[in-house]
Amino acid sequence: MFYRASLQAAAVLASLSLLAGCGLLSDSGSKVEQKIVVGTTSEPSTLDPAAAWDNSWELMRNVFQTLVSFPTGSTSPEPDAAEWCKFTDTTSTSYRCKIRAGLKFSNGDKLDAEAVKYSIDRITEIKFKGGPVGMLGSLDRVETKGDDIVVFHLTKPDATFPFILATPAMSLVAPGDYSRLKIRTDGKITGSGPYLLDSYKPGDRAELVKNPDYKGFADRKNDAVTIRYFKESAPVVAALRKNRIDAIYRGLTAEEVVSLEDNQDKDSNLQIVETVGADIRFLVFNPKDPAAGNVAVRRAIAQLVDRDALVAKVYQGTAEPLYSMVPKGIAGHTTSFFDAYGDPDRGKAKQILAKAGITKPVELTFWFTTDRYGSSTAPEFAELKRQLESSGLFRITLKSKPWKTFQEGFTRGEYPVFGRGWFPDFPDPDNFIAPFVGKESITGMPYLKDEISKELLPQTRKESDRGAVSKQFERAQQILVDDVRLLPLWQGKLYVASGEDIGGGERALDPQTVMQMWELYRKASW
Repeated sequence: MFYRASLQAAAVLASLSLLAGCGLLSDSGSKVEQKIVVGTTSEPSTLDPAAAWDNSWELMRNVFQTLVSFPTGSTSPEPDAAEWCKFTDTTSTSYRCKIRAGLKFSNGDKLDAEAVKYSIDRITEIKFKGGPVGMLGSLDRVETKGDDIVVFHLTKPDATFPFILATPAMSLVAPGDYSRLKIRTDGKITGSGPYLLDSYKPGDRAELVKNPDYKGFADRKNDAVTIRYFKESAPVVAALRKNRIDAIYRGLTAEEVVSLEDNQDKDSNLQIVETVGADIRFLVFNPKDPAAGNVAVRRAIAQLVDRDALVAKVYQGTAEPLYSMVPKGIAGHTTSFFDAYGDPDRGKAKQILAKAGITKPVELTFWFTTDRYGSSTAPEFAELKRQLESSGLFRITLKSKPWKTFQEGFTRGEYPVFGRGWFPDFPDPDNFIAPFVGKESITGMPYLKDEISKELLPQTRKESDRGAVSKQFERAQQILVDDVRLLPLWQGKLYVASGEDIGGGERALDPQTVMQMWELYRKASW
């Protein structure tokens, strides 16, 4: 997603000390209250869903409900606050949900169809800058039918709409405690999620306690969670090692992940599980630049980049090579760039340039941001420079700026080549194709490709069975390969490290890579 905070290696680590005493707790929990302390560098920027399109989702998933959500192991939205949801037409333009009976907010107010309508309408009415209103571009209006039915009328077919409703940005709020015209800023939350926000101190901690009135899909394995916020990763790792916190998620560098992996050999109480993440990194080429605008130059770079060396040297294996804009683990993933270019080959790159009449080394400037994607970004671009210049076919100048000025620069079209990252809003191939094409491409430069925007994507959005549209997404990815306006480099990995006395770490991340705190629990202590 465009505004979400970035990470070098997304990670969740749990290394929990045993409680004093013997045999107090069972594997599935016990009558003794279970409390977990989690550390993170992923502090929320807001507590109001109408303003949240960033790492604030981490907290919101645990204290709010959405109509549908992603239980662990599910790659499609399933009911949460809703009893059921479905498209009621054949063109995916009318989406209807029945609200689960007996729901109420933490202030005691009823959670009914009107509350759902209010929650979604205020997002579109407030239109918070940098907020999630852009996700509702296909929404025409919200209609209620009685107390328990809500209908979303769309302006055009959009089979991805249920995925959007499953994001924490679409969390349901109590109308009496949230203004229709402005963001709530009192540091409190009125939701209906698995936990209640007992207290919140910005920059320090959030105290969550089990919501006794919760009705939804979450099977809570603990009774309370303290989330402690850290500015940097080193202090949170130190706190973990000293048992001052029980778990870490978000914010570890590749070096720290490797260090903790190595520690497994020395400390039998620490184990790490690796899974595939969905965040990606890629290069963007400016079509108006004299050099980068030449497709032969772009194809020669695609022929030279050694992704294996990049992830091995810079990320020490905490990422993996990516050969399409749709990452591994997402339906429709292909290896289209590898199919087109194979292994890095200087001879083939030289031929590509020669056919275009380019016989001298191509001079290009590569730009990257210094403060958004972590400390490994500079070494990553140094490695790209080394690879391209070692071929003798390119001369690369590296330049960088802080994110704010970097963003201003690429939206004005100032950079020939620059690096970007993408954190998905939802686990569907649409979210890895649509944001990059059209007049409003998130690259800051229009990428007009009618076959994708006017034919392939509209076709896929008519089909609620996402497995039935793989051919369209394969074709879209092939178009991106032919143009090489975007060059995928790598996708991140997720790590779960835990002590032998902790369970649930392998289930704690949903398909949006958002932390589900309720999955963590202490095993038996002897």
